[in-house]
Amino acid sequence: MGARSANEAVSAYAVPAPAVLVDSCVLIDVLADDAQWADWSLEQLDKLAAAGPLVINPLILAELAARYECAADLEAALAGLPLVREPLPWDAAFLAGQAFRVYCLAAGVKTSPMPDFCVGAHALVCGMRLLTRDVRRYRNYFPRLDIVGPSA
Repeated sequence: MGARSANEAVSAYAVPAPAVLVDSCVLIDVLADDAQWADWSLEQLDKLAAAGPLVINPLILAELAARYECAADLEAALAGLPLVREPLPWDAAFLAGQAFRVYCLAAGVKTSPMPDFCVGAHALVCGMRLLTRDVRRYRNYFPRLDIVGPSA
């Protein structure tokens, strides 16, 4: 067996890269052409999309929607990005509530779970990586989460 066919045989058994849940801050960087972060965010999206699916959930879409007048405008903005839409799993909703409980016990002032709790929990229960710039916030509540970020 030549080197080429051996490499092909090995790659046939390669484990695909896990899906990546894309935090709204990264998408906002790209859609708004943020002067500080757009290049980094676009580079990460390109690199990670080459390895596996990029995913958003309804909460991420809701955070983006606040920046647009109508749904058609948001859909047009997202049309150029290779994003897969997935629902929030029930197990993630429970885990988000548990993270919120920890937040409250540490004297947090919010009265209901923030979207980031659901986003982090979604990535964790589905075995996805999370692409975000808010590494510290997610690391505090989801220490086992595989995070791709500027300081991860």
